[in-house]
Amino acid sequence: MNKKTIRDIDVEGKRALVRVDFNVPLDPDTGAILDDSRIKATLPTLTYLLDHGASLVICSHIGRPKGRVVERLRMAPISQHLASCIAGSISTAPECVGDMVTTAASRLRPGEMLMLENLRFNPGEESNDPEFARCLASLGDIFVNDAFGTAHRAHASTVGVARCLPAVAGLLMEKELEFLGMALENPRRPFTALLGGAKISDKMAVLERLLERLDVLLIGGGMAGTFLKAKGLEIGGSLLEEESLEFVSKIMATGSDRGIPVVLPVDVVVGDSFDADATPEIHGVGDVPEDGQIMDIGPETIDLFEEHLKKSETVFWNGPMGVYEFPAFAQGTRRMAQVLARLEATTVVGGGSTADAVIGLGLAGEMDHVSTGGGASLEFLEGKILPGVAALMDR
Repeated sequence: MNKKTIRDIDVEGKRALVRVDFNVPLDPDTGAILDDSRIKATLPTLTYLLDHGASLVICSHIGRPKGRVVERLRMAPISQHLASCIAGSISTAPECVGDMVTTAASRLRPGEMLMLENLRFNPGEESNDPEFARCLASLGDIFVNDAFGTAHRAHASTVGVARCLPAVAGLLMEKELEFLGMALENPRRPFTALLGGAKISDKMAVLERLLERLDVLLIGGGMAGTFLKAKGLEIGGSLLEEESLEFVSKIMATGSDRGIPVVLPVDVVVGDSFDADATPEIHGVGDVPEDGQIMDIGPETIDLFEEHLKKSETVFWNGPMGVYEFPAFAQGTRRMAQVLARLEATTVVGGGSTADAVIGLGLAGEMDHVSTGGGASLEFLEGKILPGVAALMDR
């Protein structure tokens, strides 16, 4: 972590433009917030700034409105919810830039907050339009980026603004970079990665980079089908990425050459259709019915993975073990989360669906770190430079 943070600058009397990631899931019918973990994750940053005499102009996006106003994606409900989580006065701007917003921001006193309207209502956000970035920057004296979930996007509110104002990381951004960086550069060993999810193609670069640092690699989820197929096992009608067969064969061969176990399922839970009402059946990996689909790891695999995890000092988990949205096929994901929650090891959970699963099970507090960025965490682990991080001032 070689970037300046809010602890490295004097914020007293300053108006801080704070980019957060409040892209929270909303109930499609009522608009109610279904999970406020991203809001709560940034409270330490907001509280620190307020306690040290700053006023805040808070900005975020919700959803993908594609440069137009979408009523159900307005920030007002988020602002109201934030007010219930933090002590302080919060007002909501009708737009994200403009004369009314400029006036409202200029009137802020220390300890007060202004929430801007959804950034992505303006087409200049995603195109990183310099004029839009300049208008945003004019609302603050300093820029604080606490939105790790959007740090892999070169948008006006992540990169453009940082060219106009002194730019530092918030405490959440700092925590994300430190935990993910530790997992890559200086993990306590043995270091185990538990990878699942549907697509290998999304994780190719991560697999290659982690394999240079790991002691054990555990493979579950839909991606396990392609690994099993590469070993010559029939997987019925399960998810298969034929274009990735050569790649996974290479991964298994590299692991073998380096003495790194690449551990695959030994049994699986199969459904006769991709449906929540499908009947679950447990089969050995060499005995998947022709019309069956692998939907979860089986009980023997859960025990096998648990043995490896219990021996670990650092664990990185990204990707559910099965179709956890369907209760009949959620046991593998649930059990892995429970195992990690009990470990004395350092546990780092990737964002996206893995974070959703851990939060939904009420176990996020038992992990050392649950990332708020799905795509951002994967790109960071791939070794890519995140534009939103690169734009911040160096220490």
